[in-house]
Amino acid sequence: MKSEDKDLSFRSGHRERLRQKFLGDKLADYELLELLLSFVIPRRDVRPLARGLMAKFGSLYQVITAPIESLMEFNGIGRNTAIFIKAIHKIMIAGYKSNLDKVTIFHNEKVLTNYCLLIMSGKTKEEIHILYLDDDMRLLADDLHSVGTVDWAAAYPREILKRALELNAKSIVILHNHPRPNTSFSEDDIELTDRIKDLLATVDITVHDHYLVSGGIVYSARNLFLLK
Repeated sequence: MKSEDKDLSFRSGHRERLRQKFLGDKLADYELLELLLSFVIPRRDVRPLARGLMAKFGSLYQVITAPIESLMEFNGIGRNTAIFIKAIHKIMIAGYKSNLDKVTIFHNEKVLTNYCLLIMSGKTKEEIHILYLDDDMRLLADDLHSVGTVDWAAAYPREILKRALELNAKSIVILHNHPRPNTSFSEDDIELTDRIKDLLATVDITVHDHYLVSGGIVYSARNLFLLK
């Protein structure tokens, strides 16, 4: 048997073993990443690639949520593979969002915080999202309100009010990120929260919470007693 044939036979057998381990729920994280990569890179040993990605980004979650540009900078990851990985990220977000559409957010705080982590992970610029909720606190819409710089993003309270009235929302959740890790709410963040809260109160719409994602942590203004 030729060397190339032996390599092909080994890869085929190895990938079948990975599939069997997956069905038995016995895969380590790097093996799960290897299995995923094998579907998009079928004619190459992807074990070194999977291990390299895990070493660079730190965990499977960090690989999945990394910016597409960072993935494509890694040797061996082309455009198609990067898109494949980010498609999995989008599927994860869609799964969480479908739960928020159907179930009261107040009873699914963990689902909500995981959703916030997913949509903000890997962002290199500050973003503000507004989650609009109905009278049962189910998600009506998640709007990307603005994108700014590494440490600032603009907010427009009157636009938030206008959108809330269009959707007949009864409350909102403010969500933003700090790309620089492990930084909690700033004075400007709290001042902005108060301005939005006061404006929406004029039409009986409440601010349920303001979430901040930074360094893999979700901070809650309500839990930190920052909502007046």
